[in-house]
Amino acid sequence: MEIQSLDALTKKKCVPCEGGVPPATLQQAQAQLEKLPGWKLSENGQRIRKDWTVKNFMAGMRFFNEVARLAEEDGHHPDIHLSGYRDVWIELWTHAIGGLSENDFILAAKIDQLPIELR
Repeated sequence: MEIQSLDALTKKKCVPCEGGVPPATLQQAQAQLEKLPGWKLSENGQRIRKDWTVKNFMAGMRFFNEVARLAEEDGHHPDIHLSGYRDVWIELWTHAIGGLSENDFILAAKIDQLPIELR
C-alpha cells in the first residue's frame, strides 16, 4: 500500500473490495496514520479509530448523518458509536479482508473534512 498525503486521499473514491487482496501491514498502517491526525490503530492493528467529544447529543447525530451520507456515496461503511450523550467514535476496517485497506484511509480523510460541533 502506497502512503499518501491527506489531499491525495480525499481526492480518491473507495473501490469495492470483495477480498483477495492482503490487508495493510502494521508498518504501512502506522505510516499512513501519520498523515491522519487523531486516528489510531485499534483491534490489534486491524482497524483504525478516532474519538471526538461533541457539543451535545444532537451535534453527534448531525455528525453521524453526515458520515452516513459520505459512507453511502463512497460505498464503504464505518462502525459509528455514541457513548453517553456526546462521546462519539468511528472505527474503520475492510471486512472482506479482515484488516485495513486503502479504502479505510480514504474514508478517514474524508470524515475529517466533515463539519463537527465539538465541546
